[in-house]
Amino acid sequence: MFTENRAQDGLAIVLGAVAALSPLWVDTNDRAVWSLVVLGVLIALTGAAQILRPAMGALDYAMGLFGALLFLAPWVMDFTAYRGASWTAWVVGVVTVVVAVAALPAMSARMHRTVAHH
Repeated sequence: MFTENRAQDGLAIVLGAVAALSPLWVDTNDRAVWSLVVLGVLIALTGAAQILRPAMGALDYAMGLFGALLFLAPWVMDFTAYRGASWTAWVVGVVTVVVAVAALPAMSARMHRTVAHH
């Protein structure tokens, strides 16, 4: 699991940036570009928001949702023929979900300590 310094938030920013910028180096169609850019930006923004406001635990759930949507995008948006775009969506999507789930125990433990001290 991750440490209290929320390393997963920085990783989410990197993952989101990779997804959002990947249309620059992989073959895509319009649906792939929009899926990768929009979901990549949302993933990066959730990571940045968590760095700025670590108490907003719901963002970990949002990050996981965006990762799952990115994973499903090649099928839903029908761009599986574009291998680079599909693999980017699948890999970044899965890693994002893993990062978000890994952050959940740290978040609940941190919230428990906060409540216990008040």
